[in-house]
Order: sequence, then structure tokens, then C-alpha cells
Amino acid sequence: MIKLRLKRYGKKREVSYRIVATTSTSRRDGRPLEELGFYNPRTDETRLDVPAIVKRLQDGAQPTETVRSILRKAKVFEQVNA
Repeated sequence: MIKLRLKRYGKKREVSYRIVATTSTSRRDGRPLEELGFYNPRTDETRLDVPAIVKRLQDGAQPTETVRSILRKAKVFEQVNA
């Protein structure tokens, strides 16, 4: 199964995350199938590749709870249902 999850990167105590599509059995920081966006929790900055995320969700990818809340804030699910 394909999951949309966060991949951690950055220095200690200065963490940022990439939103990636990966298989559910792979490691958190393993090689993703596709990188779909960026999330910085310290500044609450988010950059998303919305068309690619919508395509993955329509193909059946399941987001984790954290990614789901990020996508809900960005109103991505409204584009999936339309």
C-alpha cells in the first residue's frame, strides 16, 4: 500500500520534513517513490505539489494523520472530491 508520510531531514533541533509517497513497509527516511511537498513546523511553512498529491490520493494512497491535517489546512481534499 502507498502511504503519504513525513520524511525527516535537517540538523538537530532544526528539523524540517518532506511530504513523500512511499510504500507502507519502507523506513521513515528511506528512498521515497515521489517527493510531494515540504513542511517546516517551526515556521509553519508549507509548500505542496497539489496536482501530484491529488493524483496519488485518487490512486488510493493513504495519508498519515499528521499529513492528513496538513492537507486539510491547505484544502487539498476539496480538490480530490471535485
